[in-house]
Amino acid sequence: MTVHKVGFLVGSLSKDSINRRLANALIPLAPDNLSFEEIPIKDLPLYNRDLDGDYPPPARALKEQVAGVDALLFVTPEYNRDIPGGLKNAIDWASRPWGQNSFSRKPSAVIGASPGNIGTAVAQQNLRSVLSFCDSPQMNAPEAYIKFTDGLITDDGTVTDAETEEFLRGFMANFGEFVTRVRAVIPPEE
Repeated sequence: MTVHKVGFLVGSLSKDSINRRLANALIPLAPDNLSFEEIPIKDLPLYNRDLDGDYPPPARALKEQVAGVDALLFVTPEYNRDIPGGLKNAIDWASRPWGQNSFSRKPSAVIGASPGNIGTAVAQQNLRSVLSFCDSPQMNAPEAYIKFTDGLITDDGTVTDAETEEFLRGFMANFGEFVTRVRAVIPPEE
């Protein structure tokens, strides 16, 4: 069995983020064909095209991490009906300069949690549009808009609701199958 390395990006910069908690819950629910490493975004300066010729070290590290994984999992909150600025900034750094897009041909999935009733539906749709432009094949189903309630996921990443745990396990199983299918057609570049 081939194990695919998945980089995950948490859209929230907060150390107490419910989306970080969700990300930590997803990893143990994933199938054995996926391994995970976080791609941190909190130390990135704002993207500036003037720096395309000489990326600052945090941006260079981000770009190398994205390039070094087989697939990407985005776990994002919704801010003002959109993706957080920090996540968009990270995508801008990793997709530039022109012709050196680290997201190109990398299978991806999007999930997010919010206390609101629509989860992160609008942010996810906007993120999907950005990822489409970045040439990242996306797992379009199942969609996962998690309404976060107190105690749903413990600090150590345990999902306390059996139905939610089953759904998240299924989401991750589908992601594992999706990554395998995409990588069979679009192998990583050597």
